[in-house]
Amino acid sequence: MLNLIRAYLKYDPATKSALEVFFLYPGVKAVVHHRVAHFFYKLGVPFLPRAISEFSRFLTGIDIHPGAKIGKNLIIDHGMGVVIGETAEIGDDCLIYHGVTLGGVDLNPVKRHPTLKNSVVVGAGAKILGNITIGEHSRVGSNSVVIKDVPPHSTVTGIPAKLISQKGILPGDELKHDQI
Repeated sequence: MLNLIRAYLKYDPATKSALEVFFLYPGVKAVVHHRVAHFFYKLGVPFLPRAISEFSRFLTGIDIHPGAKIGKNLIIDHGMGVVIGETAEIGDDCLIYHGVTLGGVDLNPVKRHPTLKNSVVVGAGAKILGNITIGEHSRVGSNSVVIKDVPPHSTVTGIPAKLISQKGILPGDELKHDQI
């Protein structure tokens, strides 16, 4: 919990204190509630995990299914409208802005939601759909719709999302052999 609060303090210059982050930031509340709900979900307890999840959604506007797997230090900035599906997996040190959906496209009880590797940033309103992977240190532009895997260290944007850069190199600007 302290690491999560430290992550918010490091990320957001508008924060004034750890108490402010703990009591007033909806992303922190949502992640804390999720950790409790996920614990009971893994134990196979019926009803209670979903009840905790629904209470958290009512309180924060952030809908995280108790089955979702969330790593350390997830920052949900201005979380209203964030939806994280049951089989979604989020790595460590990720940043998700408001209105993001990590949704499924398959109705079968399989892995049907996205995986975000470590240090992924997802812009406001982006939709990441299906059993796809967003590689570590990648960025998804605001309002993008991602339906295919994204390689590590990449930026994607658009509908459907297209690769804008990978490892800081723009498409068409690949290094020539004599520049290596």
